[in-house]
Amino acid sequence: MEYKDYYKILGVDKKASQDEIKKAYRKLAVKYHPDKNQGNKEAEEKFKEIGEAYEVLGDAEKRKKYDELGTNWKNFQSGQAYSGGNPFGNFNFGQGGTYVEMDMDDFMNGNNQFSDFFNMFFGGGRRAKSTNFGGGSWGNFQQAADYETTIDITLEEAFHGTSRIIQLENEKIRIKIKPGTVDGQNLRIKGKGQKTSNGQNNGDLYVKIKVLNHPKFERKEYDLHTTQKIDLFTAVLGGEIVVGTIDGKVKLPIQPGTQNGKTFRLKNKGMPVYESKNQFGDLYVKIDVQIPERLTDKQKKHFEELKTLF
Repeated sequence: MEYKDYYKILGVDKKASQDEIKKAYRKLAVKYHPDKNQGNKEAEEKFKEIGEAYEVLGDAEKRKKYDELGTNWKNFQSGQAYSGGNPFGNFNFGQGGTYVEMDMDDFMNGNNQFSDFFNMFFGGGRRAKSTNFGGGSWGNFQQAADYETTIDITLEEAFHGTSRIIQLENEKIRIKIKPGTVDGQNLRIKGKGQKTSNGQNNGDLYVKIKVLNHPKFERKEYDLHTTQKIDLFTAVLGGEIVVGTIDGKVKLPIQPGTQNGKTFRLKNKGMPVYESKNQFGDLYVKIDVQIPERLTDKQKKHFEELKTLF
């Protein structure tokens, strides 16, 4: 069985803070997310691997056990004594023993996405074999299933932030969605999945956010793109137009001789950057010059006269 260096998997130092671990996980999760790597088995395995690493290092209690375990993991695997103390003491070992006997069939059956290493030392959602050690026992370790759901929000809600209330059994849970949330983002609410009979190790609730398409704006990461129609005379002579942004209206000066298809960049008028205060993407406005389609004879004559001047 291979030892899992969870710090190396997340690319963080062993002295990294919980916040640093969380940021590293989020960055890697976005990079290797299945939605962005469809059909890529290597990325899928990497996504599972970083998820397992964060399952341990992202939990202060599990991280402490993992750090105490250190390079002595083989002693636990082979049943040898471990002189450094028992990092799994809260699982109620008996007075007369120093190691645990595992029934690996219990661990490996079922749809368990974690590695053998995780299953051996952190349960992996399976039941450990009850073993007596001088009158004591390890007992049954329970892990409930996770719940998954999807929430649809508008682009405006993704801009301002919003919330939804989910009914789970007899409990109402308010899901807070922060400004800048992206399509496909997953939120994890710990302990709100399936409940265990002993009230410990409850499953988690995973909420996938779907940002609906907008009739006017196209989102590309934190930038927004839109098309603005202007009349021929404003394009030729210049002027000022009013552009609708996701958060109100702004005036945009048009230089004389503006060509059809020209794109203007409005800085900081895009989407807010997730969990980054006062940081925004940009708004790109593509000009669509409207050519008159129905002209009177008099109007045609003026255009013909104008043509002779060029």
